[in-house]
Amino acid sequence: MKLKIAKDALLEGLQKVQPVVSTRTTLPILQNILFKADKEKLWLSATDLDLSVRAGVAAEVSKAGATTLPARRCAGIFKELPAGDIEIEADDKDQTAIRSGSAFFKIIGISEEEFPPLPKFDGGKTYTLDQRVFRDMLLNVGYAASTDESRLTLNGVLLSFKGDKLSVVATDGRRMALYEQEVEFPKDAEAELIVPAKTVAELSRTLGAEGSLKIHAVNKQAAFEFNDLLVVSKLMEGSYPNFRQVIPAQSEERVKIEREALMTVVRRVALIASEGSNSVRLTFSKNKLEVSATSPEVGEARETLAISYAGKQISVAFNPDFVLDPLKNLVCDEIYLELTDDMSPGVLKCDLPFLYVLMPIRLS
Repeated sequence: MKLKIAKDALLEGLQKVQPVVSTRTTLPILQNILFKADKEKLWLSATDLDLSVRAGVAAEVSKAGATTLPARRCAGIFKELPAGDIEIEADDKDQTAIRSGSAFFKIIGISEEEFPPLPKFDGGKTYTLDQRVFRDMLLNVGYAASTDESRLTLNGVLLSFKGDKLSVVATDGRRMALYEQEVEFPKDAEAELIVPAKTVAELSRTLGAEGSLKIHAVNKQAAFEFNDLLVVSKLMEGSYPNFRQVIPAQSEERVKIEREALMTVVRRVALIASEGSNSVRLTFSKNKLEVSATSPEVGEARETLAISYAGKQISVAFNPDFVLDPLKNLVCDEIYLELTDDMSPGVLKCDLPFLYVLMPIRLS
């Protein structure tokens, strides 16, 4: 393998694949990145066996070939090299020479043959989506996934391709986020895919603001293909709970609130909440919302927000982090909070196909 590549382009490619490199493994090959030169591109690949990422970078390839190099070591070398072009040349013994200006390195790698191959997706189900739309769906849902390892199916995000639409869902049993979009796909391609949280985080980080995305699913694995980038992930096994059952059929009151104003007040008042009493109380009365928090070991805080409200007085307590998560990720100017009483779930909506169900906290 022999090629010349711009330093900035190489570093950008490495940034896309390096987060996947396994740091807690006894297999040396999993600590390496695969460098594969083909025609006018250098393909960089990394895997931890559950998640694999391959990124294409433009390069002047004079000899096709491949080798693997230790991820942390070579990334550190490439970062410190002077600006400009880098020459990379690997021999048949997987010794790689790196040159830039007067700098020279020789790195001992591992053969490509030991690197786990990417799976084939022939004959699987394929879906085509807009990158930006899918990225926004993941960003507005992913935070609600569970981190409790005793409920593995809830550790992922559900992609439900049913009834001519894609429903993206995450829940931890105390709150649920749902975002839906109409998507065209064949009737026989209906499926439910549970994507691990690590994969969702990787996609949220790398998906772009424009262009299309192809999702391929087969044999309990899914591949996400976009912008010379391929993300391949194992899917989580098991059945996802019926998320529609937790959506209240109706609520007695509906309140319109400025999103940023509510976010600012909840964040400020929550500073007084402690680990033992991590809650904020929202009290709705005529044209007023009072947000308060009390902590026996810290003190108390209270702030009032002017709103347009003429319904009955309702006082309900929520986990402040659970209130802030959707507010931080949504881009709507206003949100709608639907409530019934202090014991019933609250439902947060906005002018997007998004819905967030939040269980209240019972305070003695």
